[in-house]
Amino acid sequence: MRILFVSKDTMAGNLAFLLKKEGHSVRLFVEEPDGKRNFNGLVSHTDDWKKDLTWVGKDDGLIIFDDIGFGKIQDKLRKDGYTVFGGSYEGEKLEINRYIGQEIFRHHGIKTMPLLDFHHIDDAVAFLKENRGMWVLKQNGPEREFNYVGQFEDASDTISVLENYKKANGSYSQGTISLHQRVVGIEMGAARYFNGKNWVGPTEISLEHKRLFPGDVGPTTSEMGTLAWYDDNENNKLFKETLAKLKPFLQKADFRGDFSINCIVNEEGAFPTEATARFGCPIVHLQTEFQESPWGEFLYAVASGKPYNLKWKKGYGLVAIVAVPPFPYHFKNHPITSRGMDVFFNDMTEEDFTHIHFEEISKRDDKEGGGYYISDDRGYALYVTAMGETVLETQRLLHKRIKKIHIPKMFYRNDIGSSFMKSDAKKLKEWGYLNGVSNKPQIRKSHVLVHTKRKQHPSRNAA
Repeated sequence: MRILFVSKDTMAGNLAFLLKKEGHSVRLFVEEPDGKRNFNGLVSHTDDWKKDLTWVGKDDGLIIFDDIGFGKIQDKLRKDGYTVFGGSYEGEKLEINRYIGQEIFRHHGIKTMPLLDFHHIDDAVAFLKENRGMWVLKQNGPEREFNYVGQFEDASDTISVLENYKKANGSYSQGTISLHQRVVGIEMGAARYFNGKNWVGPTEISLEHKRLFPGDVGPTTSEMGTLAWYDDNENNKLFKETLAKLKPFLQKADFRGDFSINCIVNEEGAFPTEATARFGCPIVHLQTEFQESPWGEFLYAVASGKPYNLKWKKGYGLVAIVAVPPFPYHFKNHPITSRGMDVFFNDMTEEDFTHIHFEEISKRDDKEGGGYYISDDRGYALYVTAMGETVLETQRLLHKRIKKIHIPKMFYRNDIGSSFMKSDAKKLKEWGYLNGVSNKPQIRKSHVLVHTKRKQHPSRNAA
């Protein structure tokens, strides 16, 4: 199959690489100038995806968009007869504008908490002074580093953060400022593929780890890693309280892609914080651990509006980012860069490589000595995944794989999944959000992982 893969910054670019490995003819277009350096030597690039529409064709070709911002284009291409994966104009509104997203949630009977948008920092500060409490500071814009979770009931810390931003940027914000009333609980997400008519495959349940350092310490990042599992129970509590209620909306929007809702859950229920109307990152890489069906076949069915019997495995999965400077502060013209740095793999087997997922990686031509290297300036080098019967088993396997990677100045969180084992699993079970998933879910014998001594983003998952 001919596949035209359109990406903003190669957030899900490794999927294009996997589709090539499946035997498809793939052409990758990257919108951001710096991102065009990624996957050189790994996937064929195109400088103008629109000129390749004739190449991909309308009969059996597939066009994949891995990000938001292409909604109107996607709708028009479908109208013109192309098979397109990746959302729609109406569907992506939930992610692009948090306020609109909350209004749509509320209209469809999903629990919400107060959220207000401001265009000026002074207005946001004035509101907080009149409405004290713990508020979450976010922005409808590209920089996740703006986000802050208020800790004090008098809002003094959030006000201080905003005033500090004002000193650096002036009163007018580069993007709409959102103040979302904080809900205390556990952050948890539900995701599922939608083909324009109905859900395809099981529900993906995930717990993201957004803080930079182990123990949930430090600034908020796009994401450091995720714990997840698949659940085909249509009565799953989180699914019923969130995604299930949006089915009529997604049908009307003709949404055809991966859709997720991130929530704070507690004994009172699930309170959505945002929607992700595209491939989530890094969860898209972890999906390769669960899914046994070919990616090309599956994505083509979703884009075509057809049902599909996705084959998948039960168990716990973990994914962690292996980052390099200047992550997480990847602003343009940053003085620190890792671009050009070599990436070394120690005793990496062919099977090990199936659990390594690139983002800002390219491969040098053999004539230049060969080898992988960092090809961008943002610091999202690659991701490592693992899957097992228990979180602890999976965590150990993940760390063994990461230790086979060496990039000068690389770093990662070594506690992805630890809070679930320590306390979150017990609370989620008490609140009804594990739906029978035990600390040691069984997986089919044919998929049990055997260990030996030789024995893993912009727009990304919203913060």
